Amino acid sequence: MVRGGPQKQISPHHEPLPASFQTTPEGRAYAEAYHAVHSTPSTNEMPAKLALTDLLTLPKSSVKIPRLGFGVYLSPESVCVASCLHALKHGYRHIDTAQYYQNETEVGKALKQSGLKREDVFLTTKILAAAGSPEKTYQRCVDSVTKIDPGEKGCVDLFLIHSPSGGKQKRKEMWVALEKLLEEGKARSIGVSNFGVGHIEEMKEYAKVWPPHVNQIELHPWCQQRTICEYCTKHGIVIEAYSPLVRAQKAHDPTLVSVAKKYHKTTAQVLIRYCLQKGWVPLPKSDTPSRIEENANVYDFELSTEDMKDLDDLDMGADGAIVQAVTNS
Repeated sequence: MVRGGPQKQISPHHEPLPASFQTTPEGRAYAEAYHAVHSTPSTNEMPAKLALTDLLTLPKSSVKIPRLGFGVYLSPESVCVASCLHALKHGYRHIDTAQYYQNETEVGKALKQSGLKREDVFLTTKILAAAGSPEKTYQRCVDSVTKIDPGEKGCVDLFLIHSPSGGKQKRKEMWVALEKLLEEGKARSIGVSNFGVGHIEEMKEYAKVWPPHVNQIELHPWCQQRTICEYCTKHGIVIEAYSPLVRAQKAHDPTLVSVAKKYHKTTAQVLIRYCLQKGWVPLPKSDTPSRIEENANVYDFELSTEDMKDLDDLDMGADGAIVQAVTNS
């Protein structure tokens, strides 16, 4: 529930954007993300440095999301609390869980045990499937909120639809339930995951809240999903990157290894830094304390334009996905 301060001013050294980009929340969110990656400062100005405390403003919202998250997929109950506590101890302020992960309760326990204020940690969960009616689906979402943040005023900072599978009617049912959750203050923002262009366009037919605040998709150098990323950027939708470490399946890729050696960093650190410089919100996951710490230690180096291009050139399109690429039709 991270609260933001005044709007960040766009540097006068940045190239001008259309007026709407300076005056609307979604425009400013786009501008901040764009300039974080594409700024060309004067010779007297260093590039704006990224920091663990960085936030992005969600579209048409005052809510700000931390730019680095901590994922807990496949983190079993027995270790999830300890992993989350270690992450929070080392500066993470954004935890991403889901009904499917079956560890929402553990994330809530970790927050309580951490001693941190509720408003200082951004908590995300996801609904897996519709329950048969908007009211039943809404209650299913409320059950998740209760697990994560018990109490009459409990809420999550972001609630996502986990997948577009199931068909248009079920997507509508889930979105209507999330809108009610937002209206009642049990969620501070709502969004989607694994949605392609067609799915988000379809939402215009029934959504009161559009665009969705976030689209969480698989992203890394081998699966860059450029069509949906360009669409989200155009509409100010914040892009979250799940599986940014490719589950270590590319840890020995020659290009990645070469870049990591150049900066004296781990391959995982390079992949996280790559996501940050692309303007995405990466959600690295680990239950190993040393790796949890390493994955947050990505702010003392910057990948060069050439190295970013070398990593960009690894893109395999949908074939590079280890979980799934979105369908854009």
